[in-house]
Amino acid sequence: VIEVLAHRTIWSLVLFLIILGWQRRLHELWQAVTGPWAGRIALAALLISANWGIFIWAVQAGHVVQSSLGYYIYPLIAVLLGLVIFHERLGRVQAFAVALAVAAVVLLTWGLGVAPWISLGLATTMGLYGVVKKSLPLGPVLSVAAEVALLTPFALVWLIGQGAGLIPGVAPLAFGTSLDVTLLLVFSGVITAIPLVLFSYAARRVEMTTMGVMFYLNPTLQFLCAVVVFGEAVTPWHMIAFAMIWTAIAIYTTASIRQSRRAAPLANG
Repeated sequence: VIEVLAHRTIWSLVLFLIILGWQRRLHELWQAVTGPWAGRIALAALLISANWGIFIWAVQAGHVVQSSLGYYIYPLIAVLLGLVIFHERLGRVQAFAVALAVAAVVLLTWGLGVAPWISLGLATTMGLYGVVKKSLPLGPVLSVAAEVALLTPFALVWLIGQGAGLIPGVAPLAFGTSLDVTLLLVFSGVITAIPLVLFSYAARRVEMTTMGVMFYLNPTLQFLCAVVVFGEAVTPWHMIAFAMIWTAIAIYTTASIRQSRRAAPLANG
């Protein structure tokens, strides 16, 4: 798990360095990691690395259904964090949607006899990551580049230690054992960085309501992969919880779209 996380970090940084170098913004990266926001960037780096680590472990351990549930829950966790930390307000319909999602998690916990810790871990770390990012005056590409830049020294130390056999109980490096494995580890950085770059450009060109709806494609595809490709078992409790969360998402998204449409004429006027 940690080797994959380390390679994901290192190769993401390589790609970000290429992008920022092409944009002639490498000096901005240095300013970010040495400036007054370095502490918050480091906290964001810890949270996103924890999120990536949980996700990698979940996939390797055969818990992709739980990981997809976590990314469905995340936007609603973000709403709760917004209420608690930023004192944001919700309409009645939106509040009902959040309550329905919370009820789904409680029902799943009761039905399975154990809390969906993987899902909650993914959703919570991603939500707290969003809280930290909200206060950073950096663009998404520069911000994540700074985060992986701070994480890269630790990733390199781990890989060197693992390669030298200095870490007890850890298997030898997979990197370099075969061309397929090596290319997949390098590609892990590409599939981390490219979606973020595309997201940053899309955010400037697409309405936020559209972006919000599109966000749910990721966990939906994860769920389909879990069931169709990996053949993971889905219990009736999972289906009930998913149905409740999908309903909550539909209600919340519809209410948000209507609210933004009502606000648009007022803003233009």
